[in-house]
Amino acid sequence: MDETHESVADRWVLKHLRPAHTHDDLHPLLCGGCWRATIPMIARLTHGGGRPSNREHLHTLTLTPFYPTEQDNSQGCFVAEPLAALAEVGVQSTVFAVEPIYRTRSHASLSAPALWIRYLAIPGGVGLSTSGACVFVRIVGMVRATDRKQRIDLIHAHAPLPCGHAAMLLSRKLSIPYLVSVHGLDAFSTMQVSGKAGEWCRRISRQVYRNASRVICVSEHVREQVLEGTGGSCRTTVVYNSADPTLFAPASSASPDSLTILSIGNLIPIKGHELLIRAASSLASEFPSLRWEIIGDGSERPRLQSLANELRVADRVRFLGRRSRTEVADALRRCTLFVLASRYEALGCVYLEAMATSKPVIGCRGQGIAEVIRHGRNGLLVDSDNEGELTLAISMLLRDEPGRSKMSIAARETILDRFTVAQQAENLVRVYQECIS
Repeated sequence: MDETHESVADRWVLKHLRPAHTHDDLHPLLCGGCWRATIPMIARLTHGGGRPSNREHLHTLTLTPFYPTEQDNSQGCFVAEPLAALAEVGVQSTVFAVEPIYRTRSHASLSAPALWIRYLAIPGGVGLSTSGACVFVRIVGMVRATDRKQRIDLIHAHAPLPCGHAAMLLSRKLSIPYLVSVHGLDAFSTMQVSGKAGEWCRRISRQVYRNASRVICVSEHVREQVLEGTGGSCRTTVVYNSADPTLFAPASSASPDSLTILSIGNLIPIKGHELLIRAASSLASEFPSLRWEIIGDGSERPRLQSLANELRVADRVRFLGRRSRTEVADALRRCTLFVLASRYEALGCVYLEAMATSKPVIGCRGQGIAEVIRHGRNGLLVDSDNEGELTLAISMLLRDEPGRSKMSIAARETILDRFTVAQQAENLVRVYQECIS
């Protein structure tokens, strides 16, 4: 499928797959209530109040597949948490969070209001390549009605598929400009989806980027991927993710004497948790009281637990599963070091959150976090998949308490200087204004 065919397909969707014009006909498309109840609900879910009396205020539609839920308030927190800061500087955000019907139904978190919308989709790679059109068909009536009630100045889509593609179609249909944020290194979904479906994802993503008013990348590393894949034919801006320095404040008292290494991330191969468990084995004799805590869950958990048993460190390594935002902040405050040896990381909000709590961090060279960590000053960088170098870096910091203390102060200063939620909101407002001017 080439670019011309994609344009033809999109035009066909825009022309033929229109929702019915009457409220009653739209009713079957909605979940959790009828259409007549949906628009008042959307008004209540708008961050920053109702219809503004002053048009200097911006009204954005946030379209995202990641957002906190009642079941997991850490999911998509990197999308939700800047919205409150945006509201404080005059940007109102209506949030449509989308999910395919084959997944367990999500329920909105009280702390992060959103309208969760389910859409028809085919599981797997073919489904991802067509999901943007499905989201468009599902929400275009709701977006039009929202726009009539309170004009939408800009659509902010998160990820090119499905939300970026849906935003592009909405932009063509309703003449609302859109931008898209790219949160991962797999900017064209070709690592996630292989074969012909992966090629479709690549081509659609490229079209989304080229037609967007702006492509926001969470690191220079991500921007390089986007520009390489589009031939430089899109407008990009780097807006780094952030940490809330209040939620992730340092401990009010000195850390306990016990040594604890903390790691946070999905338990999948690219996160490098196996290296941590092997390092735990290597350091057991030198640091007999050292404990390791791993927050997160995923397909690798049984294998990692088996490895810990095999290396006889199961009593030292605790798998804590998923935790709430406040529990994550508490765990960061009580740890000695934060380590995540991820080898495929666009940026990594957890590094920023650890630094905000004044903890030394260890990350990997060649990843997005290398743009934040200044080796030897506010953290350490090691080569990915290098067990020996990682073990040496951990042991060096554990032996050097004065050095850890200096690094901890520098880490917190780095966040306060450049990576707070308020600073991210200011950067986003600047991009929004450029897109609608």
